[in-house]
Amino acid sequence: MLRRLRAEAVEVRAPEQMEGLDGLVIPGGESTTMTRLIASAGLEPALHSHHEAGKPILGTCAGLIVCDADHLGLIDVTARRNAFGRQLQSFEADLEVTGAGEEPLRAVFIRAPWVERTGEGVEVLATWEGHPVAIRGDGVLATSFHPELTDDHRVHAIFMAMVTNAKDQDDEREAARG
Repeated sequence: MLRRLRAEAVEVRAPEQMEGLDGLVIPGGESTTMTRLIASAGLEPALHSHHEAGKPILGTCAGLIVCDADHLGLIDVTARRNAFGRQLQSFEADLEVTGAGEEPLRAVFIRAPWVERTGEGVEVLATWEGHPVAIRGDGVLATSFHPELTDDHRVHAIFMAMVTNAKDQDDEREAARG
């Protein structure tokens, strides 16, 4: 999906591979396994450095969980794993997503989390059955669903706009330094 938006995407498995990245996607998967792999690969300090440098992060499904306050602490939310049920309860739904235009966005929920608590400065972009399922705050965009599983690029376009804005701010700071 990012390539369709003319962004270069690279796989990251080691801290040194994060150097020079303008944005980072933490994909879906199994959050406990992902958290363990991040720790064993020594990626946590690099992830925090990326975030502290103001570089955006997109977390989808398990990526939302990995970013939450109970795990990497990149966004002040608490997520509940498998909140919509197990594999057999996976579903698709049309969502109204702030910043994604007026047309509903088709969302694929697979063993999806929801956000139980949002902290200060966290914007809820979409809800399903009263639960936040798309949020943004502190340079992190996170969804309970898998935006990459449809042909709709709007969530990724929101992320790419965040990346562009962060790069523009970096350029302005660099120019001010002279």
